[in-house]
Amino acid sequence: PANLQIAGRLDVDTTGMVLITTDGQWNHQITAPKKRCQKIYRMQLAEPLQAQACEQLERGILLQGENKPCLPAELFKLNDTDYLIAVNEGKYHQVKRMLAAVNNRVISLHRLAIGGVLLSELSSGQFRPLSAAQINQLAGNSVVLNLAQVAQSL
Repeated sequence: PANLQIAGRLDVDTTGMVLITTDGQWNHQITAPKKRCQKIYRMQLAEPLQAQACEQLERGILLQGENKPCLPAELFKLNDTDYLIAVNEGKYHQVKRMLAAVNNRVISLHRLAIGGVLLSELSSGQFRPLSAAQINQLAGNSVVLNLAQVAQSL
């Protein structure tokens, strides 16, 4: 237990996929913003996103306290206030800060995937080991999921 590391922490009010490892290098491949590992979230917003806000998020937006914009996000609309969002950095509170920057607020946030590995149908608090293929896939950061296909699996 002393060697366990969380690869991809979640805020106290965010649910979803968390990876646990004892391999610091593997953890770095997933969590370092420069590695550009895709993370997909389902988010419920306080208000519908305006077209201009979507465009800003998809271009990359400058967050408060940062000196350069985030990488572009990918959005998929599920309904007026529910969206899938894919980010490729994993900065501190990134999704919530991005939505605040376009004058909206995240009501709920659930991480569905990291690096092409989808969260399987586990109940809160349950866990399962990753396959060797998934471990290697995550270390390579080469898999990018299509949000429309992820939406179909919901």
